[in-house]
Amino acid sequence: MQNKKALNYSQTFHFPIQIYYEDTDFSGVVYHPNFLKYFERAREHVIGADILASLWQEQGLGFAVYRSDMLCHDGVEFADIIEVKTQFCFESKYRTIWKQEIWRPNASKPAVTANIEMVCMNKARQLAPMTPELLALLKQSFDSAQ
Repeated sequence: MQNKKALNYSQTFHFPIQIYYEDTDFSGVVYHPNFLKYFERAREHVIGADILASLWQEQGLGFAVYRSDMLCHDGVEFADIIEVKTQFCFESKYRTIWKQEIWRPNASKPAVTANIEMVCMNKARQLAPMTPELLALLKQSFDSAQ
């Protein structure tokens, strides 16, 4: 993120994920690209699949990753039930920034951290502003932010 202004993040959303053998490499540790999938699932959970589908089908709007910075601090293993903690903020009417962490059971620090910038785009793959309805829905997450 090039911008150094203070960002106001939403409440924290919690999303559990079971780690299956298919998620891991030969050693039983999660294959690192899968963390991006887990972050994506958690973001989808925050907004809601039905809302995202409706936004695409009815208004031709969707989201794309503009930038992703991910750090792996610790391994996540087969049979773990991890928790993805997610917060987001608005950078503009076109862009949101998502701060996400993956936590192992009983850990004292996150196993994986990421900052992911998402942009709103239309079907022609051009930047498009988020709708007032979507902005209002997402802004509800700030009412109970700590």
